[in-house]
Amino acid sequence: MDPQAIFENFRRTVSDHYFDMHGRVGRSQFWYFVLASFVFAIAAAILQGVTFLPLMAIYNLAMLFPTAGMGARRLQDIGRDGKLVWIFIFAGFISQFVAMTVMMTSWLPFGFLSFFLFGPMIVLINFALLVACVVLI
Repeated sequence: MDPQAIFENFRRTVSDHYFDMHGRVGRSQFWYFVLASFVFAIAAAILQGVTFLPLMAIYNLAMLFPTAGMGARRLQDIGRDGKLVWIFIFAGFISQFVAMTVMMTSWLPFGFLSFFLFGPMIVLINFALLVACVVLI
């Protein structure tokens, strides 16, 4: 599949099925969505490193519902309950919200202390997110 079709699949999924958890999605459409999402995440991470803005956290928050909807439809396609994706939604939202808050407060005086206050919590939430992803696989 050519790159234009991959990104068209990504655009269509994000715009037409933003939080659609009903129906089914094929294996190729799911993995093309994951590939395009990964490419955009890398671009957001590079821009975040250059601009020192929380672009990666904002991107992850924006893509949380489309990714969850795609995951729920894929789970239904393989015969599992699509509601299992709510574990991913809650853990992902909390993780990205805390990460974005830490980045936004890091410019304040003594802002580096926010990493020591929230760092262990971010690690535990991301570990729970990893466990949820492994369970969903």
